[in-house]
Amino acid sequence: MAQHNKSVNNRILNNRLHVFNRYYKITKFYSFLRSTAIKGGIAIVVFVTILLALEYFFLDFNAMLDSLVTNYSPKVIFSSFLLSETILGLVPPEIFIAWASKSASPWLFLFILATMSYLGGIIAYFLGNRLFLIPAVKNHIENKIAIHINNLRKWGGLFVFIGAMLPLPHSIVSLACGLIKYDFKNYLLWALFRYVRFVIYALIIFQIF
Repeated sequence: MAQHNKSVNNRILNNRLHVFNRYYKITKFYSFLRSTAIKGGIAIVVFVTILLALEYFFLDFNAMLDSLVTNYSPKVIFSSFLLSETILGLVPPEIFIAWASKSASPWLFLFILATMSYLGGIIAYFLGNRLFLIPAVKNHIENKIAIHINNLRKWGGLFVFIGAMLPLPHSIVSLACGLIKYDFKNYLLWALFRYVRFVIYALIIFQIF
């Protein structure tokens, strides 16, 4: 009897996986994920190449980062990063990760930066949620990020995961979540992958600086 129930459960699971797989193929999730991942890899390579080229030919980035550490308190840098991660990701996180590499406690500072990014996403979520109170602003923002809203409605948490891990603006994905009132608990869980992204980037950037 137990073996029969196990077999039935396996068939149900396989059927569900087949349905999900078919749905993601139809909605072109896999092609979107592949193209975004490729763009992300290219972006990392280009970013590192530009930094190395500028470092070699024009600027002393190590000196600039040392100057930031010396002249600005961590509170100022963390506050600036939180603002950036809340409002459309104005400054690439890689710059701040490079700054963290020069601090007395690089991995602690990296954890704080990742937390600021996570909190910035949460703030963006609630900003999107509150935009429902201003119809004109809500409609304007929805038109601007319509493609992200559409993808979020199709793929749910997996799209939040992509926004957390790959070079989609995390704050915009978070704003879209708030706009369509995506389940907040699920958002918090998927957005935790933001920490994973910061660790991966740090493993590369810390070796350079």
